[in-house]
Amino acid sequence: MTTRWADVNAIYQIYPRSFMDSNADGVGDLRGVIEKLDYFKGSPGSLGIDAIWFSPIYSSPMADFGYDVSDYRDIHPLFGTLDDFRDLIKKAHQLHIKVMLDFVPNHSSDEHPWFVESKSSRDNPKRDYYTWADPKADGSLPNNWLSIFGGSAWQWDETSGQYYLHTFLKEQPDLNWENPAVRKEMQDILHFWFELGVDGIRADAVRWMSKDVHMRDDPRNPGFVTGPHADEFGKLIHVHSRFGPKLFDYLREMTDVVEEYPGRIMIFEDYPDDVFTTRDQYLGFYGVNPKVSMPFNFEGIGTPFNAESYRRFITEFQGMLNQEEHMPVYTFGNHDQSRLVSRVGEEQARVVAMMQFALPGLPVIYYGDELGMKDGKIKKSELQDPVELRKPGLGQGRDPERTPMQWDTSQYAGFSTVKPWLPVTSTASTHNAIAERSDDDSYFTLYQQLLGLRRRYRIFREGDYETFGEADKNVYVFSRRFGEEHIFVVLNMSKKSQNFELPHNGRILASAHPARPPRFKADGTLKLKPFDAVIVECSKHQLKEPRIVRL
Repeated sequence: MTTRWADVNAIYQIYPRSFMDSNADGVGDLRGVIEKLDYFKGSPGSLGIDAIWFSPIYSSPMADFGYDVSDYRDIHPLFGTLDDFRDLIKKAHQLHIKVMLDFVPNHSSDEHPWFVESKSSRDNPKRDYYTWADPKADGSLPNNWLSIFGGSAWQWDETSGQYYLHTFLKEQPDLNWENPAVRKEMQDILHFWFELGVDGIRADAVRWMSKDVHMRDDPRNPGFVTGPHADEFGKLIHVHSRFGPKLFDYLREMTDVVEEYPGRIMIFEDYPDDVFTTRDQYLGFYGVNPKVSMPFNFEGIGTPFNAESYRRFITEFQGMLNQEEHMPVYTFGNHDQSRLVSRVGEEQARVVAMMQFALPGLPVIYYGDELGMKDGKIKKSELQDPVELRKPGLGQGRDPERTPMQWDTSQYAGFSTVKPWLPVTSTASTHNAIAERSDDDSYFTLYQQLLGLRRRYRIFREGDYETFGEADKNVYVFSRRFGEEHIFVVLNMSKKSQNFELPHNGRILASAHPARPPRFKADGTLKLKPFDAVIVECSKHQLKEPRIVRL
């Protein structure tokens, strides 16, 4: 039996360096993931996950921990081999777990053979695989475009006497998508991984694939505020250096490959900004090929934790979409963002989980969020992230959210038998998989319960979204409908208890605290404790039992 993407209850992001070390080198690897597949699915105590997504595992010099690819068709020895990955796919598929792979189309490593050839001379056949430019007549940079990691996006090459473009690190030169040969190369790479058995692709940093061919300067941002902690990248409005006129054409060419393989998908990484309207950006990505592709929605990561903000953000987004064609992909954390619990609070994170899993589409979980993992505290001597190493002290590094997975209470939290590449967080003694599996009120139990509901009932994955009642500044309520079935989701986003009355009593399907669910009062109202949440099955429109329940 093959699980359809429409039936997938959630995607679980694995940061491979930090998930499980099988060979005692302090770094996670593919064999470690294979050892832990039953954590996701296949045993009575499993979390209950239908899909896993790997951050890059390609061959790489690791200037940006794998997002600088030197061979798109091979695995970095740190993580294992292609045969290990084949074995992982085989065993995951036996458990009906889909496997997604990160794909980095905007740039390669400067050690990739294409770039080595490209910079060898101006007349090399691979020269136009990358973007090269002469200095201006006065000897200055070709234009004012910036690298998101700081400084100019242009790097001088002494050998050929030109600058090359790098939106990220100088070790990550931008590929030239104007060149049909580059597009063909990238399509061939997608064919390779789909033939290998990969079920989905997460396409990284896609908005930089298309740029202004005239390479005009980006205008200055009049709202930029200087200061010791200001991000230099914000001093420009990036209208020419990204989101160019051919972006969606390039993405369509990639999704044409995806469509050749039944049951495959591609999810685009993109963070909407103020350059274009949010609606235009989202619908532009959805319009590429809604049968097989869709964008992440990251807006919840920066949304203030209160009922009004979340209600507005979700209701506006749902209102943009065609329910029949567009699949939402709500994401509240990843390898580039501070962890959910650290951003919003321990109790608040439970409310966000309740909301996320009760919304339509495909929710994405970042490894460890199901345990309530917090950001780690990284000493200066322990720093690994090139962003922070370049400018220590600005707090822009991503090491805190990439600390090792917390499996048990041993010295290195069961992640490794030797000192890991990043330190284990101080909460590992209480927030770990072993402890939480046996705690009926833990984060793990909450996530397991919510994932079970999504797997069991179609209303969670496919039902219509509707706001409910008058807007309340403390409580966010929405409902889901699927045929005659109806559920209510009630989220108390305040630090005070709240009473809320639903039109019908019903059965509480889930609570932010599984062992301590609230009860309906005699008059039919619900009293929710501070930062509590419930999912209620309407007594008049009960859920139908599914014919098949997958383990």
